Amino acid sequence: MQGPNEALGIARKLIQFDTTNHGGPGEIETPAAHYVMDLLHEVGLEPQWFESEPGRPSVVVRIPGKVHEGALVIHGHLDVVPAVASDWSVDPFGGVIKDGYLWGRGAVDMKNMVAMMLAVLRDIARTGFVPARDLIFCFFADEERGGHKGSIWLIEHHPEVFAGATDAISEVGGYNTYVAGRPVFLLQTAEKSLTWYRLTARGRAGHGSQMNRQNAVTALATALSRIGNEQWPLQLTPTVRTLLEGVARLSGVPFDPNDTAGLERLVEQLGPAQTFVGATLRTGANPTQLDAGYLVNVIPQTATGGLDVRAIPGTEEAVKERIRELLGSVEAEYLHDDDGIEAPFHTPLVDAMIRAVQAEEPDAVVLPYMLSAGSDNKTLSKLGIRGYGFAPTRVPEGFDFPAMFHGVDERIPVDSLPWGTRVLHHFVSNFA
Repeated sequence: MQGPNEALGIARKLIQFDTTNHGGPGEIETPAAHYVMDLLHEVGLEPQWFESEPGRPSVVVRIPGKVHEGALVIHGHLDVVPAVASDWSVDPFGGVIKDGYLWGRGAVDMKNMVAMMLAVLRDIARTGFVPARDLIFCFFADEERGGHKGSIWLIEHHPEVFAGATDAISEVGGYNTYVAGRPVFLLQTAEKSLTWYRLTARGRAGHGSQMNRQNAVTALATALSRIGNEQWPLQLTPTVRTLLEGVARLSGVPFDPNDTAGLERLVEQLGPAQTFVGATLRTGANPTQLDAGYLVNVIPQTATGGLDVRAIPGTEEAVKERIRELLGSVEAEYLHDDDGIEAPFHTPLVDAMIRAVQAEEPDAVVLPYMLSAGSDNKTLSKLGIRGYGFAPTRVPEGFDFPAMFHGVDERIPVDSLPWGTRVLHHFVSNFA
């Protein structure tokens, strides 16, 4: 099997394509997408090129299985968030290998997984392997800005690409932390909702020296303060409950769903992974943008802001109603709105993921968790496709893996790439 040895080189090359998603027109994913096409053509595969607009391509290739129904989608995205080079200790688009790590924007989000997908695909093509069910490999554009020019456009204009698909795997799952010294791999089986708001407060313009009871800035700031200080209730979904029960067994810390302090102690047992997990016990709503005025002595007529809300799956409408109450007279417009998702943990597909991890890490415990952020799995769920986060990644104890996502000096252990490729290959070779 050549795949594991190829993954590192492919990941380095992918990082060297600056696919920063700035949201404007122009070529963003195109050079990386051409590279993906070349790698697949080289081994005799015939990928499809879908372009939502010039410069924004997605690439798809389907591997026929023994049966076509129950197809599995394996997807990644080619775009990345911006990186300010002056903040980094290395060139963020250099694909630098240093101190046993591969550094660069996209090293964990998610050109590592894209590289593993390509390595597995190339091995499948070389060997002529026929999987149990069809495999649909997708390399999407625009995930970092909500997928409107990538996965959303594709399901709206070419749903036939996903014909027969019932399940999907993608990013931010299958990575490890440690609990009481034991490697625990977190399989992502759920995602919080994702709702982005543009807020507008309207008032009366005037001189900054005058009394003004219709100040738009005051109205917006007051509403955002209410939202930012809202105490959302504790709500444990089946995914989060199963995770914390598993952590309790490993750590000896008791699990009591009604003991907030005890639940926080359980979350702390997860080490760096608590950054992700801690945000999944309740809804979160964060003010993120403010804009108003043009001179310090002029009261503006309008003030605008941004709000990022991540609700627990199943509570989306109740959370929206509460946000409306907290906003008062401030107007709200949806920039993006996706419900949360939750898939079962006890399934044959998940069992195959667990076997694949334990084939390489026999001592591993695999537990489900909820992602506080989002992925293109939300989009695929609109076609009835269940989504999981399974991008196999092994990191050393104490390594702050969640901090790498959108962070400065993003990096991944070099040896994680061949390891993850072997796990992914084992999974696609043995799932049923």
